[in-house]
Amino acid sequence: MAKNHGAAALLIASLLVVAVALADARFTATQMQRGSINGVYALTKAVPALTCNKVSAVQTGETCSSLAESAGLTQEDFLGFNPNINCIGIFVGQWVCLDASSA
Repeated sequence: MAKNHGAAALLIASLLVVAVALADARFTATQMQRGSINGVYALTKAVPALTCNKVSAVQTGETCSSLAESAGLTQEDFLGFNPNINCIGIFVGQWVCLDASSA
């Protein structure tokens, strides 16, 4: 029974990461089309829609850098998979995406 709960939690976390990534991509693309965010012209590119294939819960002592390194990712890839993460405020139990692919 515990395995089923773990699988369900992993599935829910994956869906949440994907939903946040998609919402962020839509916001960025919409604002780019308008030409500005609150009157300031955006110089960022639209974030491609990604599907998270592997999530992990942050453990005590882990940082964005250590998570990226342990997953064999560059910091840029890790941040691309987790576009809304606040590396200064990362917390134990926070779900992060460690592998993603284009939707």
